[in-house]
Amino acid sequence: MIDTHTHLFLEQFDLDRHENILRAKEAGVQKLLLPNIDHTTTEAMMKMASDYPAMCVPMMGLHPSSVNKQFENELKHVESMLQKHGHAFCAIGEIGLDYYWDTSFKEQQKEAVKIQFEWALEYNLPVVLHARESFDDLFQLVESYLNRGLRGIFHCFTGSPQQAERIISYKTFLMGIGGVVTFKNGGLDKTLAAISPEHIVLETDSPFLSPSPYRGKRNESSYLPIIAKKIAEIQTCDQKELIRQTTKNAIKIFQGIS
Repeated sequence: MIDTHTHLFLEQFDLDRHENILRAKEAGVQKLLLPNIDHTTTEAMMKMASDYPAMCVPMMGLHPSSVNKQFENELKHVESMLQKHGHAFCAIGEIGLDYYWDTSFKEQQKEAVKIQFEWALEYNLPVVLHARESFDDLFQLVESYLNRGLRGIFHCFTGSPQQAERIISYKTFLMGIGGVVTFKNGGLDKTLAAISPEHIVLETDSPFLSPSPYRGKRNESSYLPIIAKKIAEIQTCDQKELIRQTTKNAIKIFQGIS
Protein backbone atom coordinates (compact mmCIF):
# COMPACT_ATOMS: atom_id res chain seq x y z
CA MET A 1 0.00 0.00 0.00
CA ILE A 2 0.95 3.63 -0.48
CA ASP A 3 -0.23 6.28 1.96
CA THR A 4 -0.57 9.10 -0.56
CA HIS A 5 -1.12 11.78 2.08
CA THR A 6 0.41 11.84 5.56
CA HIS A 7 1.79 14.72 7.63
CA LEU A 8 4.08 12.47 9.65
CA PHE A 9 6.61 15.29 9.98
CA LEU A 10 4.31 17.35 12.23
CA GLU A 11 5.01 17.81 15.93
CA GLN A 12 2.27 15.36 16.91
CA PHE A 13 4.76 12.61 15.99
CA ASP A 14 7.92 14.07 17.52
CA LEU A 15 8.02 11.54 20.35
CA ASP A 16 7.40 8.37 18.33
CA ARG A 17 7.94 9.08 14.63
CA HIS A 18 10.25 6.10 14.10
CA GLU A 19 7.81 3.76 15.83
CA ASN A 20 5.05 5.08 13.55
CA ILE A 21 7.08 4.23 10.49
CA LEU A 22 7.81 0.74 11.81
CA ARG A 23 4.10 0.16 12.46
CA ALA A 24 3.28 1.36 8.96
CA LYS A 25 5.78 -1.08 7.46
CA GLU A 26 4.35 -3.92 9.52
CA ALA A 27 0.87 -3.01 8.26
CA GLY A 28 2.02 -3.30 4.65
CA VAL A 29 2.58 0.37 3.79
CA GLN A 30 5.55 0.69 1.43
CA LYS A 31 5.57 4.44 0.76
CA LEU A 32 4.61 7.58 2.66
CA LEU A 33 3.95 10.70 0.59
CA LEU A 34 4.44 13.91 2.56
CA PRO A 35 2.47 17.05 1.56
CA ASN A 36 3.96 20.37 2.60
CA ILE A 37 1.91 23.05 4.39
CA ASP A 38 4.02 26.23 4.34
CA HIS A 39 7.54 27.49 5.10
CA THR A 40 7.24 26.47 8.77
CA THR A 41 6.92 22.78 7.90
CA THR A 42 9.42 22.42 5.07
CA GLU A 43 12.51 21.75 7.17
CA ALA A 44 10.89 18.97 9.21
CA MET A 45 9.40 17.41 6.08
CA MET A 46 12.70 17.43 4.20
CA LYS A 47 14.53 15.97 7.20
CA MET A 48 12.08 13.11 7.38
CA ALA A 49 12.50 12.42 3.67
CA SER A 50 16.27 12.45 4.17
CA ASP A 51 16.13 10.18 7.23
CA TYR A 52 13.86 7.64 5.50
CA PRO A 53 14.65 7.97 1.77
CA ALA A 54 13.39 4.51 0.84
CA MET A 55 9.96 5.16 2.28
CA CYS A 56 9.22 8.90 2.47
CA VAL A 57 8.74 11.17 -0.55
CA PRO A 58 8.01 14.89 -0.06
CA MET A 59 5.76 17.27 -1.98
CA MET A 60 6.13 21.03 -2.24
CA GLY A 61 3.29 23.52 -2.12
CA LEU A 62 1.37 26.08 -0.10
CA HIS A 63 -1.72 24.93 1.81
CA PRO A 64 -4.72 27.22 1.29
CA SER A 65 -5.14 27.77 5.02
CA SER A 66 -1.69 29.41 5.01
CA VAL A 67 -2.65 31.88 2.28
CA ASN A 68 -2.92 35.41 3.67
CA LYS A 69 -1.75 38.94 2.83
CA GLN A 70 1.85 37.69 2.69
CA PHE A 71 1.12 34.74 0.43
CA GLU A 72 3.57 36.01 -2.21
CA ASN A 73 6.43 35.47 0.24
CA GLU A 74 5.22 31.94 0.91
CA LEU A 75 5.09 31.27 -2.82
CA LYS A 76 8.65 32.56 -3.20
CA HIS A 77 9.68 29.91 -0.69
CA VAL A 78 7.87 27.21 -2.67
CA GLU A 79 9.47 28.40 -5.90
CA SER A 80 12.91 28.42 -4.31
CA MET A 81 12.49 24.87 -3.04
CA LEU A 82 11.36 23.71 -6.48
CA GLN A 83 14.36 25.36 -8.11
CA LYS A 84 16.78 23.75 -5.64
CA HIS A 85 15.19 20.34 -5.14
CA GLY A 86 12.59 19.90 -7.88
CA HIS A 87 13.71 16.34 -8.63
CA ALA A 88 13.05 15.34 -5.01
CA PHE A 89 9.33 16.15 -5.01
CA CYS A 90 6.57 13.81 -6.16
CA ALA A 91 3.88 16.51 -6.46
CA ILE A 92 2.88 20.12 -5.98
CA GLY A 93 0.93 19.88 -2.76
CA GLU A 94 -0.90 20.41 -0.65
CA ILE A 95 -2.64 23.22 -2.51
CA GLY A 96 -6.22 24.24 -3.18
CA LEU A 97 -9.11 26.24 -1.79
CA ASP A 98 -10.53 26.21 1.74
CA TYR A 99 -13.57 28.37 2.46
CA TYR A 100 -14.55 26.58 5.66
CA TRP A 101 -12.64 28.57 8.28
CA ASP A 102 -12.22 31.93 6.56
CA THR A 103 -13.33 33.46 3.27
CA SER A 104 -11.26 36.65 3.61
CA PHE A 105 -8.60 35.50 1.16
CA LYS A 106 -10.63 33.75 -1.54
CA GLU A 107 -9.03 35.66 -4.39
CA GLN A 108 -5.54 35.19 -2.98
CA GLN A 109 -6.18 31.44 -2.66
CA LYS A 110 -7.28 31.28 -6.29
CA GLU A 111 -4.20 33.20 -7.41
CA ALA A 112 -1.94 30.91 -5.39
CA VAL A 113 -3.56 27.86 -6.99
CA LYS A 114 -3.05 29.20 -10.52
CA ILE A 115 0.60 30.02 -9.88
CA GLN A 116 1.19 26.55 -8.46
CA PHE A 117 -0.64 24.92 -11.38
CA GLU A 118 1.89 26.61 -13.65
CA TRP A 119 4.74 25.16 -11.62
CA ALA A 120 3.15 21.71 -11.78
CA LEU A 121 3.16 21.91 -15.55
CA GLU A 122 6.68 23.35 -15.66
CA TYR A 123 8.10 20.55 -13.49
CA ASN A 124 5.79 17.84 -14.88
CA LEU A 125 4.36 17.07 -11.45
CA PRO A 126 0.83 16.18 -10.35
CA VAL A 127 -1.08 18.46 -7.99
CA VAL A 128 -2.59 17.34 -4.70
CA LEU A 129 -5.72 19.38 -4.11
CA HIS A 130 -7.43 20.41 -0.89
CA ALA A 131 -11.08 21.33 -1.41
CA ARG A 132 -13.29 22.35 1.49
CA GLU A 133 -16.56 24.18 0.85
CA SER A 134 -14.96 25.16 -2.47
CA PHE A 135 -15.58 22.46 -5.08
CA ASP A 136 -17.26 24.68 -7.67
CA ASP A 137 -14.44 27.23 -7.73
CA LEU A 138 -11.74 24.57 -7.72
CA PHE A 139 -13.44 22.65 -10.53
CA GLN A 140 -13.43 25.82 -12.66
CA LEU A 141 -9.73 26.37 -12.03
CA VAL A 142 -8.82 22.76 -12.80
CA GLU A 143 -10.93 22.72 -15.97
CA SER A 144 -9.12 25.78 -17.32
CA TYR A 145 -5.85 23.80 -17.19
CA LEU A 146 -6.94 20.34 -18.34
CA ASN A 147 -6.06 20.94 -21.98
CA ARG A 148 -2.48 21.67 -20.89
CA GLY A 149 -2.07 18.28 -19.24
CA LEU A 150 -2.74 19.05 -15.57
CA ARG A 151 -3.09 15.88 -13.50
CA GLY A 152 -3.48 15.09 -9.84
CA ILE A 153 -5.57 14.04 -6.88
CA PHE A 154 -8.54 15.53 -5.07
CA HIS A 155 -7.26 14.75 -1.59
CA CYS A 156 -9.64 13.75 1.21
CA PHE A 157 -12.53 13.49 -1.21
CA THR A 158 -15.89 13.55 0.55
CA GLY A 159 -18.07 14.83 -2.26
CA SER A 160 -21.28 13.74 -3.94
CA PRO A 161 -21.66 11.13 -6.70
CA GLN A 162 -22.08 14.00 -9.16
CA GLN A 163 -18.82 15.61 -8.03
CA ALA A 164 -17.05 12.26 -8.27
CA GLU A 165 -18.31 11.79 -11.83
CA ARG A 166 -17.06 15.26 -12.74
CA ILE A 167 -13.58 14.39 -11.47
CA ILE A 168 -13.64 11.06 -13.32
CA SER A 169 -14.57 12.88 -16.52
CA TYR A 170 -11.27 14.77 -16.35
CA LYS A 171 -9.45 11.44 -16.98
CA THR A 172 -6.24 12.73 -15.38
CA PHE A 173 -7.45 13.09 -11.78
CA LEU A 174 -8.09 10.62 -8.98
CA MET A 175 -9.77 10.85 -5.59
CA GLY A 176 -7.89 10.31 -2.33
CA ILE A 177 -10.00 8.32 0.14
CA GLY A 178 -9.21 8.31 3.85
CA GLY A 179 -10.70 7.73 7.26
CA VAL A 180 -13.95 9.58 6.57
CA VAL A 181 -15.12 6.52 4.62
CA THR A 182 -15.43 4.64 7.93
CA PHE A 183 -17.58 7.29 9.63
CA LYS A 184 -21.07 6.01 10.34
CA ASN A 185 -22.92 9.00 8.91
CA GLY A 186 -20.22 10.34 6.58
CA GLY A 187 -22.19 9.59 3.43
CA LEU A 188 -19.10 8.73 1.42
CA ASP A 189 -20.22 5.11 1.12
CA LYS A 190 -23.00 6.12 -1.27
CA THR A 191 -20.54 7.91 -3.54
CA LEU A 192 -17.93 5.15 -3.53
CA ALA A 193 -20.48 2.44 -4.26
CA ALA A 194 -21.03 3.99 -7.68
CA ILE A 195 -17.38 4.22 -8.79
CA SER A 196 -14.63 1.69 -9.33
CA PRO A 197 -11.17 1.30 -7.70
CA GLU A 198 -9.51 2.61 -10.89
CA HIS A 199 -10.43 6.13 -9.79
CA ILE A 200 -9.10 6.26 -6.22
CA VAL A 201 -5.94 6.15 -4.11
CA LEU A 202 -5.58 5.44 -0.40
CA GLU A 203 -4.53 8.03 2.19
CA THR A 204 -4.69 8.70 5.91
CA ASP A 205 -4.11 12.49 6.21
CA SER A 206 -2.51 11.61 9.53
CA PRO A 207 -2.50 12.91 12.22
CA PHE A 208 -6.01 14.03 11.21
CA LEU A 209 -9.26 12.17 10.43
CA SER A 210 -8.57 8.83 12.08
CA PRO A 211 -10.77 5.98 10.86
CA SER A 212 -13.19 4.28 13.19
CA PRO A 213 -12.62 2.83 15.77
CA TYR A 214 -9.86 5.43 16.36
CA ARG A 215 -11.94 8.47 15.47
CA GLY A 216 -11.01 11.45 17.61
CA LYS A 217 -7.52 10.12 18.31
CA ARG A 218 -4.27 10.74 16.46
CA ASN A 219 -4.27 9.12 13.04
CA GLU A 220 -1.27 7.23 11.64
CA SER A 221 -0.30 5.42 8.46
CA SER A 222 -0.59 1.96 10.01
CA TYR A 223 -4.39 2.48 9.92
CA LEU A 224 -4.41 2.40 6.11
CA PRO A 225 -5.60 -1.26 6.00
CA ILE A 226 -8.74 -0.22 7.92
CA ILE A 227 -9.54 2.25 5.16
CA ALA A 228 -8.80 -0.29 2.43
CA LYS A 229 -11.01 -2.89 4.13
CA LYS A 230 -13.95 -0.49 4.34
CA ILE A 231 -13.64 0.61 0.71
CA ALA A 232 -13.49 -3.03 -0.42
CA GLU A 233 -16.68 -3.74 1.53
CA ILE A 234 -18.47 -0.79 -0.06
CA GLN A 235 -17.32 -1.65 -3.56
CA THR A 236 -17.88 -5.39 -3.03
CA CYS A 237 -14.42 -6.28 -4.25
CA ASP A 238 -11.51 -8.30 -2.87
CA GLN A 239 -9.39 -6.24 -0.47
CA LYS A 240 -6.12 -7.49 -1.98
CA GLU A 241 -7.31 -6.50 -5.44
CA LEU A 242 -8.35 -3.07 -4.16
CA ILE A 243 -4.89 -2.57 -2.66
CA ARG A 244 -3.22 -3.74 -5.88
CA GLN A 245 -5.29 -1.36 -8.00
CA THR A 246 -4.95 1.69 -5.76
CA THR A 247 -1.19 1.15 -5.49
CA LYS A 248 -0.99 0.90 -9.27
CA ASN A 249 -3.00 4.14 -9.52
CA ALA A 250 -0.66 5.95 -7.13
CA ILE A 251 2.49 4.80 -8.93
CA LYS A 252 1.04 5.95 -12.25
CA ILE A 253 0.08 9.45 -11.12
CA PHE A 254 3.12 10.03 -8.86
CA GLN A 255 5.62 9.04 -11.52
CA GLY A 256 8.85 7.58 -10.18
CA ILE A 257 7.86 6.77 -6.60
CA SER A 258 7.98 2.98 -6.89
